[in-house]
Amino acid sequence: MKSSNLLIEHQCPQCGAPATLEETDHLFSCEFCRVKSYLLGRFYQYILPHSAPENKELFYYPYWRFKGMLFTCAANSITHRILDVSHQAIPSGHFPVSVGLRSQTLKLRFLSPDMEGYFLKPSVPFQEVVQIVEQRFSTFQKHSIFDQSFIGESTSLLYSPFYTDRKIYDAVLNKPLSSENHHDFDAFSLPGGAPQWHITFIPAQCPECGWDLDGARNSIALHCNNCKSVWQAGKKHFLKLKFGHIPDKGENVTYLPFWRIKAAVTGINLCSYADLVKIANLPKVIQSHWEEQAFRFWSPAFKVRPQNFLALSRNLTLSQPPDRFEPGLPNRTIYPVTLSIWEAVEGLKMNLASFMKPPKILFPKLPEIHIEPQSFMLVYIPFYERGTEMNQPGYRLRINKNILKFARYL
Repeated sequence: MKSSNLLIEHQCPQCGAPATLEETDHLFSCEFCRVKSYLLGRFYQYILPHSAPENKELFYYPYWRFKGMLFTCAANSITHRILDVSHQAIPSGHFPVSVGLRSQTLKLRFLSPDMEGYFLKPSVPFQEVVQIVEQRFSTFQKHSIFDQSFIGESTSLLYSPFYTDRKIYDAVLNKPLSSENHHDFDAFSLPGGAPQWHITFIPAQCPECGWDLDGARNSIALHCNNCKSVWQAGKKHFLKLKFGHIPDKGENVTYLPFWRIKAAVTGINLCSYADLVKIANLPKVIQSHWEEQAFRFWSPAFKVRPQNFLALSRNLTLSQPPDRFEPGLPNRTIYPVTLSIWEAVEGLKMNLASFMKPPKILFPKLPEIHIEPQSFMLVYIPFYERGTEMNQPGYRLRINKNILKFARYL
């Protein structure tokens, strides 16, 4: 299933010039005033455009939208799919269950307090919608599910416009939802009111030296080329990241970002490299010093198709790169960080399941296993461009360039 980005109409927070953003955009550089701004938050609210007559009093009905990867561990295998679904945020038989493809085909606007209309208050929490989505796709499974994980998720609230004129009209198309009259329906008696949410931008400047931060439009980690630091956005301001890179002096090298995560695992012994060799049933004779070599999870810090995400996580975790990282940024092309540490943490149990052997015996133990992240580090790893592929032979990693090209739509 191909997924698309929302197109969002907005204005530059500095000069007010019009701009069109994609859902994955975080760093915004205005074409008119040249000021760089960063879009804060992991959860956004939008409204769909309407074509209703000017004299109609609009009300807006809310929908939750989820976009990401769903991994399911059942029987002896891990299945995965890309999801882009929406669902009612208020239970009602009067309105469509979802917005369908509208979120992918229409230009939207960020919600703001100055918008006119009556906005109905959501009554269904997002986690309940997640459970509905899980149940919907669980019905396709013939076996018991040991674990499910949503990774790389993008959560948003979409408001769709309607009005009443004996019937309930879909204001996007300016057509009635059905031929049935709804004299007894009064949307304005339901909980709601003027919108309270608004988008927040902060200047894209280094908190330490004041230099402009650089990065791709969809990057969630920005670089300061002056003081050689890396920053990710918190709830209100930028937070400094611990990072490093594996040095390489070769040609045609691109550095891809990965999260290195230290975690406490309970329910199974996984503290050292020796434990990893046993759990993964690797064809190696365990050395005594491996008991002292601490185990770390590894995960891509960029969005990519589910099968590639799992393969990269598994192979790099099994390789356990040594702690020989140079500080600072590599003097090469750097691929942007587009998957947060919080999303990477959500995938740790699937990472574990991908190398547990034999799965028939170990998969049923997954519900009893708990993984508690303790610390993390961003590590840039060199990949060599070879035709249509990018390779890191030392850790058995490879990925097609076109997969990275289209990953921005995930």
